[in-house]
Amino acid sequence: MAKSVKSPDATDAGVGEKIRTQRLLRRISQTDLGTAVGITFQQIQKYEKGVNRVGAGRLQRIAEVLGVPVSFFFEGAQGSGIEVANVNLSLRFLESAAAVRVVRAFAEIDNQKIRQAIVALIEGIAQGQGSPGK
Repeated sequence: MAKSVKSPDATDAGVGEKIRTQRLLRRISQTDLGTAVGITFQQIQKYEKGVNRVGAGRLQRIAEVLGVPVSFFFEGAQGSGIEVANVNLSLRFLESAAAVRVVRAFAEIDNQKIRQAIVALIEGIAQGQGSPGK
């Protein structure tokens, strides 16, 4: 019987995006993560882009290095394809260095009222983008 090779799917892409997000938030390079896991940085790139699937044992090791439970990588993946696509789109913004800096700084704010004010400000700015003259 021939061995069946499955190509990556939406879940694999979502896992890869969460690996990237956690790696960036922890300020770990692809090289450092790869070294800690015992693989090349190129393989980490392929996982993060969803080109290659992550095996269970390797995902366990990545989770240990990033300090998250394995289940973290699958949170939100049970919903409809639309929900998964929305999560992936939301995480894609973390590909920029500026977004990662904003998330890190926001996480350091302890005052809940200030956090709420920042969220309201950002949402107001985002809503105003579609209207000319604002």
